[in-house]
Amino acid sequence: MNSSVNGSVNGSRVLVLNSGSSSVKYQLLDMADGSRLASGIVERIGEGPVADHSAALKQVAEELAGQGLGLDSPALAAVGHRVVHGGTRFTEPTLITDEVLEEIEKLVPLAPLHNPANITGIKVARDLRPDLPQVAVFDTAFHATMPESAARYAVHRETADRYGVRRYGFHGTSHAYVSRATAALLGRDLAEVNTIVLHLGNGASASAVRGGVCVDTSMGLTPLEGLVMGTRSGDLDPAAIFHLARVGGMSVDEIDTLLNKRSGLLGLCGDNDMREIGRRMGEGDPKAQLAFDIYVHRLRKYVGAYAAVLGRVDAIAFTAGVGENSAAVREAALRGLSVFGIEVDAVRNALRGSSTRLISTETSRVAVAVVPTDEELEIASQAYDLVTA
Repeated sequence: MNSSVNGSVNGSRVLVLNSGSSSVKYQLLDMADGSRLASGIVERIGEGPVADHSAALKQVAEELAGQGLGLDSPALAAVGHRVVHGGTRFTEPTLITDEVLEEIEKLVPLAPLHNPANITGIKVARDLRPDLPQVAVFDTAFHATMPESAARYAVHRETADRYGVRRYGFHGTSHAYVSRATAALLGRDLAEVNTIVLHLGNGASASAVRGGVCVDTSMGLTPLEGLVMGTRSGDLDPAAIFHLARVGGMSVDEIDTLLNKRSGLLGLCGDNDMREIGRRMGEGDPKAQLAFDIYVHRLRKYVGAYAAVLGRVDAIAFTAGVGENSAAVREAALRGLSVFGIEVDAVRNALRGSSTRLISTETSRVAVAVVPTDEELEIASQAYDLVTA
């Protein structure tokens, strides 16, 4: 589902909104040069002076107006909204209409913690500027290119189809941006480059990208599957859930909370901050060391699996908070993989920086890169391209 406004937009600015359950993050970008004009966050919605999302969006409008960047500016071309789940219906940026909003609401069961907040942000923004094109950019969209062999689970077909049980993947805007930026770093055409993207933040996901097209990703029906994360377990034998219910007497909600909020690094050692885990490892803490080892072991498994899926790997790109800042994770994840043509240069890897950079050796057949992600720029670019098409 897609539509445009037939190139009738004159401005070059895009306001990107990421509406969460208790916060609204925003960035205003000028697509004429990709510059960031303003950014901020309104937090603790519903807990104090910011009563609801309507009040939060009005505060955003006031903050922008105070900087001479008001929402009434003719330079504003569109509002780009991050929407977590697009299901199989939305596989590209989409101009928001009443019909589109109704379809996004139907997807709430697939993302009950995220889509409702995204929808609220859209409704409020439309009320504030009903004349302005509003575009939904979906976290799941980049992964919609996966073949059925990667996207479909081996679950009874009719049951799976009835309830939408399949692999959707998330962090799509990040994986799209990073795979493209990696090809640019190598000075090669995107269509020629096979990349394994490792988005490692508190939430973490891996993807196998062949020539700019996603062919597999680690997150599944929800963001719980895949890598070990800050508070999420990642891959788990589904029967563990039955065991916890039957033997542990735990309810569905209790198990949901356990796996999403009390597992991962936090569940293993009591910390979900890799910096603190690193500090504790330096002091010889065995729980911190084991948590790190489990985290890295899962990463290595996915790197190996996606190397097999792609057949030829040209680059591995680390991004997001842990991926961009933890030299220890990058080194440990790829240690001993020279047989696959993967060699990390210790000196390059240890250097800190905020720029896109290579950390592989000169002789490594596979380029290893650190690529700071820019999901807001990706959302703004997709929204702007749509409304000016």
